[in-house]
Amino acid sequence: MLIIFAVILGGILTGRLLLGRRLAFVQPLITGIIWTLLFLLGVEVGSDPAVAGGLATLGVTALGLFAFSVAGSILTSWGLWLWIRRRGLSVPASGPADDETPQAASSLWQTLKGSLVIVAFFAVGCLAGLWTEPDMQGSSLSTWVLYALMFCVGVTLGNDRTLAGRVRRLDRRLALLPVATAVGTLGGAALAAPFFGADSAVTSAVDSLAVGAGFGYYSLSSIFIADLRGAELATVALLCNILRELFTLLAAPLVARWFGPLAAVSIGGATTFDTTLPVITRAAGRPYAVVSIFHGCVMDFSVPFLVTFFCTL
Repeated sequence: MLIIFAVILGGILTGRLLLGRRLAFVQPLITGIIWTLLFLLGVEVGSDPAVAGGLATLGVTALGLFAFSVAGSILTSWGLWLWIRRRGLSVPASGPADDETPQAASSLWQTLKGSLVIVAFFAVGCLAGLWTEPDMQGSSLSTWVLYALMFCVGVTLGNDRTLAGRVRRLDRRLALLPVATAVGTLGGAALAAPFFGADSAVTSAVDSLAVGAGFGYYSLSSIFIADLRGAELATVALLCNILRELFTLLAAPLVARWFGPLAAVSIGGATTFDTTLPVITRAAGRPYAVVSIFHGCVMDFSVPFLVTFFCTL
């Protein structure tokens, strides 16, 4: 966590040093790094025997939990956004950053085109993972690639002259977003529990809450659940939280357009601090980068406590 903070800070300082220069190459570089991370994520999924072997039987359960939990977070964050706007509080307009190309969000086709590319990289990674030994997943490589992504994000923030003014105009009530995300996600996960049969890996509302409390942090939450509740539920948690991260990468622009910028942040859960930050920043607008980082940090820190709590009930 502290390392990522340091990397982002280093990128911001670099961006400030390069203030006045148009760094047109940074955004394409960020896109390429995101594709690389999706490929490596696919390799990790495909090379994990527990996940690959359980996709057929556990995938439906994970998909159901994912759909309910994300829908809940969208509704609560959308409600928060409407409440803030109704009270006439100061909020910046949503939308892509001013210096991004107009075609990046000009049409539904452009959004879906980028999403299909992301799916392709993940799918190719899964296929490659089937031929990769479990101890050769390249997790250390993913970490360094993630650091490169965070540094580039920091550069774009530090190089933006107008960012500080737009951040100052953000209303403090936006700090309620992590609460809205947690309430919506856990509420949706609890509502999904009755739809699973007795032979499912999810046998109670507590199981659903334990999975939902991962908030997209698939690695850490799965480890806790595997230790406390078993491999089957851990596999469901892994798949559910991977789906959440992928959905954010794919659908953040559409969610921002239909439900407001806070919903685009909310769907990312704990990942809005790192992996999904660039996508959310483009979808919601650069002023929401700070909201996204704050939101991701709060959700990130909550995962070990909430997952452990629900697993021990």
